Amino acid sequence: MSYLILVRHGQSTWNLEKRFTGWVDVDLTENGKQEARKAGELIKNADIKINQYFSSLQLRANNTLKIIQKILNDERAFVRAWELNERHYGALTGLNKIEMSQRLGEEKVYQFRRSWDLRPDPLDKKSQYHPLNIKVYKDIAVENIPDTESLKDTYERVTNYFKSQIEHGIKDNNFLISAHGNSIRALCKYLFKLDENQIAKLEIPTGNPLLININENLEILDCEYLDKERAKDLVVY
Repeated sequence: MSYLILVRHGQSTWNLEKRFTGWVDVDLTENGKQEARKAGELIKNADIKINQYFSSLQLRANNTLKIIQKILNDERAFVRAWELNERHYGALTGLNKIEMSQRLGEEKVYQFRRSWDLRPDPLDKKSQYHPLNIKVYKDIAVENIPDTESLKDTYERVTNYFKSQIEHGIKDNNFLISAHGNSIRALCKYLFKLDENQIAKLEIPTGNPLLININENLEILDCEYLDKERAKDLVVY
């Protein structure tokens, strides 16, 4: 029996400002750091020894994981993978979600955020927000850097990485992944075999560890959010 813990990073500066963030590399707010500390305490109280840690390349996920590790008194190096990055929101990147809802209508913005295979218009490669112009992505092959993504695109890169680099090692090990709302939604679609309608409704809270119990055949036995008070209105498949 093994455990997989999925943690969406704590609140980021652009979460607070209600901006489409995607691959822009913003940091945590003070509230986000506190969420990460609470996540660490919840994992510590669960008394689960983590064998390996994974994160995206993005600062907000990295720093969330570092805070959790500090609480666990386990500051080993962790694996950083661009494949676990947040979904790229294309030309929506940096825009305010409320203002866009007023301009385009709530239904259209909802479609951009939650539809399975709809991509926003591509982001101009000259934009300061394009991954080509963000230092942390300088070592990623250009052909792997998106201009925009649908949730389906995100699902494919996240699950391909998970199946090739993580899944085979889960047996007899406990892994923790610090990532993002859409990369974790993609993993949940794969792990819980969700359809396109179910994944559209799935909310991933910031800083609330999802503990998944997996048997030797990689079958899910049960799962729960460790912060039960915050999770009482969330769907866990």
